Amino acid sequence: MAFTCVKCYPWPLPHAPLSFSSKPISNSSIFFSASVSDHLASTSSSNSVSCSPNVHHLPPDFTPKQLIETLRRQRDEVAALRVFNWASKQPNFVPSSSFYKEILRKLGKAGSFEYMRCVLEEMKLIGCEVDRGIFLIFVKSYAKFELYDEVMGIVKEMEDEYRIKPDTCFYNVLLNVLVDGSKLKLVESAHSSMVRRRIRHDISTFNILIKALCKAHQGFIEEGNLDGALRIKEHMVEYGCLCTDITVNVLINGFCKQGRIDQALSFIQESENEGFRPDQFTYNTLVNGLCKVGCAKHAMEVVDAMLLGGFDPDTYTYNSLISGLCKLGEIDEAAKILDHMVSRDCSPNAVTYNTIISSLCKTKRVEEATEIACFLSRKGVLPDVCTFNFLIQGLCLSNNHRNAMELFEEMKGKGSQPDELTYNMLIDSLCSSGKPEEALKLLKEMESSGCAHNVVIYNTLIDGFCKNKRIEEAEEIFDEMELQGISRNSVTYNTLIDGLCKSRRMADAAHLMDQMIMEGLKLDKFTYNSFLTHFCKTGDIQKASDIVETMTLSGCNPDIVTYGTLISGLCKAGRLQVASRLLRSIQMKGMVLTPQAYNPVIQALFKRNRTHEAMRLVREMLEKADPPDSLTYKIVYRGLCNGGGSIGEAVDFTIEIIEKGNIPEFSSFVMLAEGLCSLAMEDTLVKLVDMIMEEARFSKSEISRIRGYLKIRKFHDALSTLGGILEDLYPIKTYRGR
Repeated sequence: MAFTCVKCYPWPLPHAPLSFSSKPISNSSIFFSASVSDHLASTSSSNSVSCSPNVHHLPPDFTPKQLIETLRRQRDEVAALRVFNWASKQPNFVPSSSFYKEILRKLGKAGSFEYMRCVLEEMKLIGCEVDRGIFLIFVKSYAKFELYDEVMGIVKEMEDEYRIKPDTCFYNVLLNVLVDGSKLKLVESAHSSMVRRRIRHDISTFNILIKALCKAHQGFIEEGNLDGALRIKEHMVEYGCLCTDITVNVLINGFCKQGRIDQALSFIQESENEGFRPDQFTYNTLVNGLCKVGCAKHAMEVVDAMLLGGFDPDTYTYNSLISGLCKLGEIDEAAKILDHMVSRDCSPNAVTYNTIISSLCKTKRVEEATEIACFLSRKGVLPDVCTFNFLIQGLCLSNNHRNAMELFEEMKGKGSQPDELTYNMLIDSLCSSGKPEEALKLLKEMESSGCAHNVVIYNTLIDGFCKNKRIEEAEEIFDEMELQGISRNSVTYNTLIDGLCKSRRMADAAHLMDQMIMEGLKLDKFTYNSFLTHFCKTGDIQKASDIVETMTLSGCNPDIVTYGTLISGLCKAGRLQVASRLLRSIQMKGMVLTPQAYNPVIQALFKRNRTHEAMRLVREMLEKADPPDSLTYKIVYRGLCNGGGSIGEAVDFTIEIIEKGNIPEFSSFVMLAEGLCSLAMEDTLVKLVDMIMEEARFSKSEISRIRGYLKIRKFHDALSTLGGILEDLYPIKTYRGR
């Protein structure tokens, strides 16, 4: 399945900020138009257009307004400086704070803070007015590049060096950028500074503080929660500030973010009584909040109210609904919402299609996901790296490794650069399909493409080579990690130790375990279980017991996997009585027993024709432990059908497990079905098939088809159809009815 239906368009890269020389500009140069501008122009001449007046339609007798508009139209700071350089040489040019502000904005957008400082210094030298607006440009520019320490330093600088006092407007901007950057401790500091200076709060100040408190989970102004935000709302009255729609919406957003939807709805009702009218933001906030708490159906009711209120759902509304429905597994319903969205001329974006495509791929509905991607690409919404990754993930989950690689090649062909996740999934897929050498080639390609590789990829490769019994190559990759500067973790060591144990290279495994300790990594249950499994398989029960004892003494508590492995080893060594006692011992410790612990004992009892005891353990498992797995059913049916008991017992057991809400493992059931047919007990088989179909909730058409085969005695066709439907219903084979 190649992704050939996706149209290929050029995908332009975002504009990268220009890199400027760190060489300082001499303070002796008064006019930056002749120094900074020329320097910038020389570093970027190949990238900039000529700024002659003819190009920019700026006449020699330009007005200040014309110059400002021309500066704003420039695509970057270099072009703007060239215009300014030309303008400053014209006879009618008079330096103005407005011109400098425009240049500072251009420099700030590019992160050229050194040159912003030069401009500020020049303004000071030539006597051009430096006001609060200049420093607000610095605040916003620093915040854009997350330089919050510099943001906080602006207040002191403007007071100490320029004798300019910050006012309410200045602090509102300062507080807002800090809140947007989630720097809530700095918000506290800035607000304290505002209070110390006795600067009056206005409605915007309170709204920003409420937004901060709604955003914070702890620590701000000794409150750090929504209740604190509500108290600030009450204090607003003391300052003569009435709540605005913004205030109410911020608080509604706070309620919804904390999952307090009922309180949000009550608050809206109270606010409506005070004159508030819900707007687009209100409805979208509620829709998103409801979807996040798993109430997407109720969110759709809010959308109905939204339409009645005269507001059209937008992309954000639909994205929230689609995401909420997908989280509930209602993918088909989400697809209907997408259709509705398109029919109302509301354009889907990357978030829209990636949400639904991801959900389809996770449920192995890759073809449908691809169809949606193709449809959206025809609408001009192009697939991005995330889209391709979701589709590749879906193919890998469906074990469609070849098509996953084809899509990977098409992804590169369409100009979408694979990322770390892409390579991780494909390397894992190739290793799982027994192609570790191809996975290794992919790692080399990843390195050459400049994509960062990590310990997870190396662990996957080591595991792939170990599972394919190519332990020497796994060791080479292990050694390569050190050369590449990739730190090994516990998973790395445990994977290779397990491979060495399975290859019976116990001395090398022990040496690697010592190396693991030397590197400061703690031995865990996975380390010990690898050694334990080997000794149990080779029948060395004494060493296996020693491993469990060492494990316990080192503070690593054995888990059910450890005990299950030891029980299996004891049963294989013929020590059934000891295994049974161990089973009871771990049960007394309060552990939930699993089929791994029960199965070896049940199998050993059947082999000794102790059918009654074996079935007692099976029933105990059904009552008290994890549900039986496929191996449990195989053991029981073989034990009952192969001389260990009558076929009647097997039938009774099947009825019993179905009535308890379990579905028998299919290949085991086929064994029973063949036995029933050979004994002319077809009526019993029909009864059991009916019970399974009812418990598994087959559709009417599925039941009709299978009963049709049974009626004309095509038992093989009936069983084949039954197995196919069960496989679709229970692909992971949990064998639970509901």
